[in-house]
Amino acid sequence: MPIAVIKTGGKQYKVQEGQELLVERIPDKKEKDKIEFKDLLYGKKVFATILGEEKGEKIHIFKFKPRKRYRRKTGHRQIYAKIKIESIK
Repeated sequence: MPIAVIKTGGKQYKVQEGQELLVERIPDKKEKDKIEFKDLLYGKKVFATILGEEKGEKIHIFKFKPRKRYRRKTGHRQIYAKIKIESIK
């Protein structure tokens, strides 16, 4: 099976045909849209379909300063797009 390296969301992913993976949200794209990536190694074209969006795990952020009565607790959940690699050409 052909292998490609794609870049999206500031990260690089090693992918194969038929693989499903979570990447950072792709703006202006909805479910069942077709997207095209460029292979970073050989310049091939990688075609993928968006299967949907889902949230990642919650990250807890806790700020604390001793002897000042300062405490802040917040959280964050990143939204990911689930994509399926259709073909590498």
